[in-house]
Amino acid sequence: MIVLAILLVNELWWRHRHPHGELSRKMVHIVVGSYVAIWPFYLTWTQIELLSVAFFVSVAISKYLNIFHAIHSVQRPTVGELFFALAVGSVAIVTHDKWIFMIALLQMSLADGLAAVIGTRYAKKAKYSIMGHTKSLIGSITFLIVSLILMAVYSAFAPGVEFSYLFILVAVLTTIVENFSIYGLDNFLVPVITAIALKLI
Repeated sequence: MIVLAILLVNELWWRHRHPHGELSRKMVHIVVGSYVAIWPFYLTWTQIELLSVAFFVSVAISKYLNIFHAIHSVQRPTVGELFFALAVGSVAIVTHDKWIFMIALLQMSLADGLAAVIGTRYAKKAKYSIMGHTKSLIGSITFLIVSLILMAVYSAFAPGVEFSYLFILVAVLTTIVENFSIYGLDNFLVPVITAIALKLI
């Protein structure tokens, strides 16, 4: 219900304020992703997996029927919303560690989301293209900085975890993955790779 409420508020904002399509989409990305990131602290893993399936089906229907224009209005080809939903269940399968799940999802919502927002807003120059998709230097730097902050939070607050330079490698690796992922595939690869890497570390 909370996710639906966020989508409805965003849709009203989009219809009345007409913000940049990418900005509207990424604001939902940030808010919903950050909310989902804390699910393990009050839901069971089975509930999270089932909600992921329901989320995937709902997004697929919305995309097909174009119900929520705000999150489907971006002009470039992408199925990032579906990968977003798929990532939630996949990370829950990869790990049952609440902190790893949270950091992995925040990598997708905050690091990726803020990179897109800042890149769209401030990247007048220093843009480059990867497989026909435009990227910005400031967006990539934003992703890396936020990712490093998340790694620091994880090492500082997760029970039994001590700082390792390998966390820096995770931040760098996911920044590279985000750069080379097209059609919204980063919404799946970034959190899943983060979860696997942190679990191995």
